[in-house]
Amino acid sequence: MDTFLLWWQTLPSRMDPVIFWIGGFPVRWYGMMYIVAFGVVYLLTRYRIANEKLPYSPSFIGDALTWAIVGVLVGGRTGYLLFYSFPEFAANPLGSLVPLNLTGEGCSFSGISGMSYHGGLVGVLLAVLIFARSRKKPFLQTVDLFIPAVPLGYTFGRLGNFINGELYGRTTEAAVGMYFPLAPGNALRHPSQLYEAFFEGIFLFFILWGLRKKAPWPGFLAGLYIFGYGFVRFFIEFYREPDAHLGFIFLELSMGQLLCLAMMFGGAAVVLIGKSKQ
Repeated sequence: MDTFLLWWQTLPSRMDPVIFWIGGFPVRWYGMMYIVAFGVVYLLTRYRIANEKLPYSPSFIGDALTWAIVGVLVGGRTGYLLFYSFPEFAANPLGSLVPLNLTGEGCSFSGISGMSYHGGLVGVLLAVLIFARSRKKPFLQTVDLFIPAVPLGYTFGRLGNFINGELYGRTTEAAVGMYFPLAPGNALRHPSQLYEAFFEGIFLFFILWGLRKKAPWPGFLAGLYIFGYGFVRFFIEFYREPDAHLGFIFLELSMGQLLCLAMMFGGAAVVLIGKSKQ
């Protein structure tokens, strides 16, 4: 038992974020997990149209996900700057959004060091809205096509956070605690990335996948997902370490929790809007 506990506690320090190198270019687990996530959503959605006789083609799915990828990158980065690093954005809007280093020797990419799930969600919804209108498809119905598969894909993103050793939890003395090399100090911490992978991913996937054929109106699944994610994430945030440069924002709540409260209201609104269009 002691051997297993030590193995568990020290697991993050033994994980290499890099899978392999191609020359001087590292192929990282985090980026690979995003590819796996979109692949899972693509395959499950193709399964739906093939087995549930939905009025969509495989090419429609691929095109929609391409738009969604752009939406999650632009929205995720913009959301991070607005919600978590506004002074950086205000000082250099374009440079912080697209961090390029311009020198006399040319132009180089300095890397993006911050993404927001909530911003990514807004970006994806806007991208899908534009795409659906361009194809003359109902927006809420299009979103509901993908939503049941999204949580399972999202699970892999959180596993990528875990392998990176980032977004670790608050300190704990419980047996579930782990040592994260990037965390300050040398205390055991909650593996909040794994909590999120399970509840925001697997748990919500089983609920939405089980209800996918029983949705009473378009937008019901989308609203349920947005509300459900905000609900479970709100409580997981009590175990996740707040951003060091922000801390607690209001009434001992983190920025993530305040955004999750907004998500819950937004999810309920989507359900009601969908019902009103019936």
